Amino acid sequence: MSMEHAMKLWLEQFTAAVRQTFGARVEAIGIQGSHGRGEATEQSDIDIVVILDALSYRDLKVYDAAISKLPRRAMICGFLSGRDELARWDRAELFQFYHDTTVLYGSLDFLPPLITREDIQRAVLTGACTIYHACVHNVLHEKDPEILRSLLKAAVFTLQAKHFYETDTYIKRHADLAGVLEGDERALLTYARGAATGFDTASESLLTWSSGVVKAYGNQ
Repeated sequence: MSMEHAMKLWLEQFTAAVRQTFGARVEAIGIQGSHGRGEATEQSDIDIVVILDALSYRDLKVYDAAISKLPRRAMICGFLSGRDELARWDRAELFQFYHDTTVLYGSLDFLPPLITREDIQRAVLTGACTIYHACVHNVLHEKDPEILRSLLKAAVFTLQAKHFYETDTYIKRHADLAGVLEGDERALLTYARGAATGFDTASESLLTWSSGVVKAYGNQ
């Protein structure tokens, strides 16, 4: 059985378990990350989204008990929320959340009308600012390749938001995004996808790129 088919069956099992547990309270179930993009490996986490009508502390315990009966429990992570909290979430974060989620059950169609062009611009700027600061800190103080890898991964989300802001097209799969990016941005994406490079080379590329984005988007 292929990994993709096995994951499809697992997601069906997960969806059935959550719906059986919470019934009509389930607003939406989805998958994010590499499994949502069809770019997962055997080691990839399973980034699940579950939106309920409301979320209490007791619901967390009930949810934990339900998913703990499933195989691959240790791989499950993701986002669990009540609908009202999600509808009032920071709009810049909602942009990436919505576009990165492949819905398996229910709907998240109430989200796009909430997100403005200004929210997308802020998503790009905030992402670049965070990466810039963290990159400087890592080069000077931590010198940690794992932190660099996490920053490169975060840069991909900012690249996706930036491409959408400039073209009105969201590209979910990283392999497809590589086909439309050029120059330094394409190099960053290749580093994020695991291309061999040195700590200083990748860090300098990340710093230079994030600096340019902050300057460009901070003036808008």
